[in-house]
Amino acid sequence: MFNYHLLMIKQNTNMNSENMIYQLKYHIPKKEFKEGLFDLVFKEAKNREEVGDNKYIQIPESVTSIEDNAFSNCNSLTSINIPNSVKSIGDYALADCNNLTCITIPDSVTSIGECAFENCSSLTSITIPNSVTYIGNDAFWNCDSLTSITIPNSVTYIGNWTFYNCNSLTSITIPDSVISIGNNAFKNCISLTSIAIPNSVISIGDYAFYDCNSLTSITIPKQFKQKINDIFNDVDLLKVEVICI
Repeated sequence: MFNYHLLMIKQNTNMNSENMIYQLKYHIPKKEFKEGLFDLVFKEAKNREEVGDNKYIQIPESVTSIEDNAFSNCNSLTSINIPNSVKSIGDYALADCNNLTCITIPDSVTSIGECAFENCSSLTSITIPNSVTYIGNDAFWNCDSLTSITIPNSVTYIGNWTFYNCNSLTSITIPDSVISIGNNAFKNCISLTSIAIPNSVISIGDYAFYDCNSLTSITIPKQFKQKINDIFNDVDLLKVEVICI
């Protein structure tokens, strides 16, 4: 059985919130919560080894935030339904859920925390809505079954190690809202065949595309021409069409 702890914080009172702990099985009926009375926040799960055969979780619409480590290491979890009430996904929220295959993030979410989906090795697709403005460092670190992803045009920064070792990733779209790409952001994305970096980008970290040795085409702003060997370290640029814009 899922044995997740939820912290229910009563509004406008001094009640000790630690006295208001409830358990989540894989579904909590809405009728169990009084609308407007509680602000429901996921807390760290425990006894994850007891998850057993439960593979699906329905988060109730009263939840506004999936907190740090909420579902990390839930190895049997294959699917999770995030409602439109959720505004943020915390650090390591779904890290090491290695049987999670796909997830849709609703357009209420504005931030995805650091390492939120780290080591989700079965994740093949994810939809990131235009509401998301922040994607934390290492968010999709070692999601090695992920084949494609579109970064929405609301995102301005791709953090350090965000897509490190996503070695099944064949394509990625970087919108012209992005101004900065962090160190090692796409390191070891060995199946990536082309990349187009828009003119909006003013900063690219070292080794951002390290060992992306399947690349055949690179489009990059001309101001990075002198730094291209550092950005694409361990890529044979003599075999790549490089277009400076």
